[in-house]
Amino acid sequence: MGQPSNYRLLLVTLLLQLGLLVVSQEELEYSNPVSNQGYIVYLFDRLSEPMFLPKGFNNDILFEMPLEYWPERYQEMESYFGELYSDLNATRITVPRAATLPDLSLPMKLGRRDHFSLFIPLHRRMAQKLLEVLLGAKSYEDFLSKAVYCRSRINPFLYVYALSVSILHRADTRGVKLPSYPSLFPEKYFAGEVFSQLREEASLVQPAKRVPVEIPQDFTATDADPEHRLAYWREDIGINLHHWHWHLIYPFSGPVNIVKKDRRGELFFYLHMQLNARYNFERFSNHLSRVKKLHNLREPIKEGYFPKLDSLISSRVWPARQYNTRLQDVNREDQQIKFDIVDLERWIDRLFSAIHMGYVETTKGKIIPLTEERGIDILGDLIESSILSINRNLYGDLHNLGHVALAYSHDPDNRYLEPIGVMGDTTTAMRDPIFYRWHEFVNSIAFEHKATLPPYTPNQLGFEGIHITDAQVLVKGGHINEFTTFWQKSDLDLSRGLDFAPGGPLFVRVTHLQHMPFTYRIQVMNDGKTRMGTVRIFMAPKYDERGIRFRFEEQRLLFIELDKFQTRLRSGRNIIERRSSESSVSVPYEQTFSEMNADQPSVSQFTFCGCGWPQHMLIPKGLPEGLLADLFIMISNYIDDRVEQRPTTNACQDGHSYCGIRGQLYPDRRPMGFPFDRIPPNNGMKLEDFLLSNMHAVNVSIHFTGKKVVSRRK
Repeated sequence: MGQPSNYRLLLVTLLLQLGLLVVSQEELEYSNPVSNQGYIVYLFDRLSEPMFLPKGFNNDILFEMPLEYWPERYQEMESYFGELYSDLNATRITVPRAATLPDLSLPMKLGRRDHFSLFIPLHRRMAQKLLEVLLGAKSYEDFLSKAVYCRSRINPFLYVYALSVSILHRADTRGVKLPSYPSLFPEKYFAGEVFSQLREEASLVQPAKRVPVEIPQDFTATDADPEHRLAYWREDIGINLHHWHWHLIYPFSGPVNIVKKDRRGELFFYLHMQLNARYNFERFSNHLSRVKKLHNLREPIKEGYFPKLDSLISSRVWPARQYNTRLQDVNREDQQIKFDIVDLERWIDRLFSAIHMGYVETTKGKIIPLTEERGIDILGDLIESSILSINRNLYGDLHNLGHVALAYSHDPDNRYLEPIGVMGDTTTAMRDPIFYRWHEFVNSIAFEHKATLPPYTPNQLGFEGIHITDAQVLVKGGHINEFTTFWQKSDLDLSRGLDFAPGGPLFVRVTHLQHMPFTYRIQVMNDGKTRMGTVRIFMAPKYDERGIRFRFEEQRLLFIELDKFQTRLRSGRNIIERRSSESSVSVPYEQTFSEMNADQPSVSQFTFCGCGWPQHMLIPKGLPEGLLADLFIMISNYIDDRVEQRPTTNACQDGHSYCGIRGQLYPDRRPMGFPFDRIPPNNGMKLEDFLLSNMHAVNVSIHFTGKKVVSRRK
């Protein structure tokens, strides 16, 4: 199980011998995966339960491991459980004994019931050590053995993070589909009262007759707080999953070969610029003004946030932040972290000084220029700040410790023994309104650097002989250039995350935004011979919060990327059609809302999927009367866009605009956000003044249908 068929293996071998298929050694090793490879996903099941208890959707997976792998308190009960499960009709996975047991002294310092935060330096070191253990396993059997050994000894949040990163980056687990994170830790998505209802359903109702528990849309606040109008967006499961998954692909720390990815610093900025552009679009859809950046760390934070989330593991409520909270110096001895607000301000000053001097300085005093090509990438690595920062001593740890200061603003010196807030967790940070104010400031550092670069020239923007003569958006239902959005209900199985509960599915039903499917139809004239082009599609609000038409200088920072793809342009007239479901930005609906506890593990050869913007949130909500927007379409010269990639059999490129492609260079040579990433030559110009013949703007509107709820059929 989990292996490709013999015929496929023979075909791959034949193609390799004939030279018709070129793969890396990493991919070649994966073409003959170890038996039972996919069963590694069952290590995620019911994380507070001992590993020797049955796992799986129907409690039909049993891991048989050496006695010393058992928690000490249960070792004397081995014979009892062995007899209890002797007749169990289950698939039995034999866990081999590792030649050398790993040193877990550092990661075990994080208590089993403590919160884990990638933003805290101590926790990052713990994660790095655990990643070295799991990624350093020489074979799949060794990896399985060490992963099982670690599970009962390591904090569950830290364990899931390290195991997930390892599965995504090991050659022998390529294609293993990670379980849905909400199904592992539902406490990070749903209020505590939900779990008592689910346990009641599990205890009293047969699996086939269980009904989903309905999650109210307004469980964290009311519209008395204007920011709550955006709760449906900030608390959306798919959006928060995207942020979590991105940080799995791009970890802060770990072996350098998994941290150092092509243009990761630039992608860090671009992802968060797009998050805020989408958030601003959503604010216009709710009659709110744009996000105000958090540039003054001394002023009261007017936005409060009460997450209403209970921790099932620690039995502690995620702490709230009152409105008008002020940031204070952080001194948390429990987390070995101490810094002052003035430290953040000092790093900010140094970063802006470096931008205007045009260079940064390494720890050895070497000068590194912030060039047009590499400057934004260097700054991203400095600010994030990953292990790739060239001088953390000088430029600090601004992004991460900014998150920490905000996450501990309710108890900065631990006098009340309160845990970290939602801003301290990559899974929950996007729920908090302050996330967007903080990243609006972080993004402004990138904008400051981009402002030092010259505007694009017509030669850089144009594509000689290519003319977009017309473009339309054809929306299902017959509408043209009118996007339609509505509420939709979807079910999610949480049974993996409910420990010590009877087996079988346990669903919650959530209400989320959705849009009608649509197709772009673009007409292009090519005055020359056949050539390749890159189609770039963006959208931005047409009017600001005052109802005034945007100047291009402002509007360019609000364009959200909808799609990017290559196309062959024949000589003469061309018609290009592209479905919304094919977007280079998003992952399918099923990636977020799907039955993750299937009878068999999901293993797909040569496949890497998961990271990307949720398809159901591709289009902003809009307004009942229609939110007017500009749809921008550009075709650039593929010769200038092309990246020389090594041949690969990896066919899955879901969401590569925001996530890149595993094991490959970022699939576009242009700067991320091109052509909107640099200031225009004329501050007073409108979008139409920017257009060349290879560009086209379409007046579109986004209509929200109000309270109508559409249930997705299973």
